[in-house]
Amino acid sequence: MNYLVGFDIGGTKISVSLAELSPDGTLHIQRARRFPTPAGGPRPALEQMADAYRELTAEAGLAPGAVQAVGISCGGPLDGEKGVILSPPNLPGWDEVPVTAYFRETLGVPAFLQNDADACALAEWKFGAGKGVKNMIFLTFGTGLGAGLILNGALYPGSTNAAGEIGHCRSPLFETPYSPVGYGKARSFEGFCSGGGIAGLARMVVTERFQRGLSCAFCPSPRALDSLTAKTVAEAAAAGDPTALEIMRQSGRQLGAALALLVDLLNPEVIVIGSIYARQEALLRPSMSEVLTREALPNARKACRILPAALGEQLGDLAALSIALNGLQQ
Repeated sequence: MNYLVGFDIGGTKISVSLAELSPDGTLHIQRARRFPTPAGGPRPALEQMADAYRELTAEAGLAPGAVQAVGISCGGPLDGEKGVILSPPNLPGWDEVPVTAYFRETLGVPAFLQNDADACALAEWKFGAGKGVKNMIFLTFGTGLGAGLILNGALYPGSTNAAGEIGHCRSPLFETPYSPVGYGKARSFEGFCSGGGIAGLARMVVTERFQRGLSCAFCPSPRALDSLTAKTVAEAAAAGDPTALEIMRQSGRQLGAALALLVDLLNPEVIVIGSIYARQEALLRPSMSEVLTREALPNARKACRILPAALGEQLGDLAALSIALNGLQQ
């Protein structure tokens, strides 16, 4: 049997997974290690990842050469072709880090690097909600809002690995008076459709209520504004709080506008949305669908299914492993 290893590098945690690659191309995760991302830049993290690789392969009793490749998933910016991580905002000190060269030299196996949105797109396309289609988009909708593009049956990273940054695009929808900042840009889609974006939008809405002399059940005082999170808002909305429901409706409307642009430009068969949307579809989908139906070309809209990510808690591991698999296939 052949094996692959995946490294999923995040700002707070790192996951290392070992999977068996069966002859039909499916992956079966055998073992995994998870640990907090070490402080002090890339060196301690890379060393701990290499140690975890050795531990997993030793526990599985794998002979040298059994692991065919490693895949590395990390938030951008990065250069996948050169295998270099380029100063991601959630990884301070990770500047110009040649990760694929490090693992090739340290572990003696081929290594491949992609950003997390592209990695998740590969995983959902090969094993999840987009399996069997030729044209699919994956939206992260988590810490940020990025898109991974599967076009004509292949990952499309763009000329500089920067394709799909829909979160950086400024929303054309002016159905809200608020201009939350995401990706360093006011009224960007990431400012409405991400964890930080929903929290920022909530602070604006609740601050306005306080200024008008009104109360807010899920934020009892101005001192609590800084502790507002997307989870706080979603839980309050699920419980029926009208202010929280309106915040989620506004996020859903902006998501619909972003989807309409993607549908009109790329004409995909499926758009898969992860993280917050996958957990809060009931709150976001009605307003999202209303704007998407209104704004997108009818035939393109009818041809496109909008689905939550299907891989659940395994998505991060399968995303990194899918990079290794895709690298081998390329």
